[in-house]
Amino acid sequence: MGVKQVLKNLDAFPRAEDHLLQKTQSGAVVSIVGLFIMATLFLHELTYYISTYKVHEMAVDLKRGETLPIHINMSFPSLPCQVLSVDAIDMSGKHEVDLDTNIWKLRLSREGVIIGTEYLSDLVEKGHTSHKHENETDHHEGSDKKGHLDKFDDEAENMIKNVKQALASGEGCRVYGVLDVQRVAGNFHISVHGLNIFVAQMIFEGATHVNVSHVIHDLSFGPKYPGIHNPLDDTNRILHGASGTFKYYIKIVPTEYKYISKEVLPTNQFSVTEYFSPMNEYDRTWPAVYFLYDLSPITVTIKEERRSFLHFITRLCAVLGGTFALTGMLDRWMFRLLEAVTKSNPRRSMR
Repeated sequence: MGVKQVLKNLDAFPRAEDHLLQKTQSGAVVSIVGLFIMATLFLHELTYYISTYKVHEMAVDLKRGETLPIHINMSFPSLPCQVLSVDAIDMSGKHEVDLDTNIWKLRLSREGVIIGTEYLSDLVEKGHTSHKHENETDHHEGSDKKGHLDKFDDEAENMIKNVKQALASGEGCRVYGVLDVQRVAGNFHISVHGLNIFVAQMIFEGATHVNVSHVIHDLSFGPKYPGIHNPLDDTNRILHGASGTFKYYIKIVPTEYKYISKEVLPTNQFSVTEYFSPMNEYDRTWPAVYFLYDLSPITVTIKEERRSFLHFITRLCAVLGGTFALTGMLDRWMFRLLEAVTKSNPRRSMR
């Protein structure tokens, strides 16, 4: 009996007789409010437990011999597709002519409606092999001079006529697709450099009349993962009565995203700064949109993780227990307040 009595003395939750318990309307209101608060907090904690959080880690990039995918989706509202070309150069300054490339050009009306398509099987346009990129000097200075001595053939004349008609009607072009380049520093650009220099001169009557206004709908260097932000998405650069060259300097950060299911998604993030160089009549270069990229030697690993079940139980007990204790204190205070008011005015009984 002594042991049982000691155990009873340790009881932190003594029971009162039923006839000693008093139920009140104020206690019912506090109980309902407390149950609502506890249910709300329980759902919040359950959602917090089910959701995942991200852990970022950094390490030296050890990848070799892989390609870098470049996803392009851009619109040029002031240039028709016949004059636009896409070109890519690696850090050595040489053209990459054997790229696994899928690029499409969509003809756009003045209102932005698609009116035709064209597929580019490679990056290097006709007559573009003599283009000098390293010092950005004028393009097509070798064989084009020889071509200028001869009369333009019917194909060139028809092209000039068609392009002028497209410019007069306000035709634009949308360029989209994927470039697979080597994982080295380089650049790719979209311009009128694919044209014969004399054909370009007859079409635009000078480089200052080439309007490279553009809208970047999407530019990425790999598949997208949850929460990624590509800083050039939905970028608008519209020129009014001016011409020039846009340059985007891009720093690519190799990234691995690990889902909660242990699936690994290799991709890339990037940061960017931009520069605009206005064109004047004495410049020997032609306007273009350049994307100059370099790779960071550091790779970022982003892992999805879920909180432990013990962590969930601990937070749940703290929230529900705290709410229960608070509502109990509130009930006692309300009971004492109402009891004091009732005693001071015997005619008004609120219980």
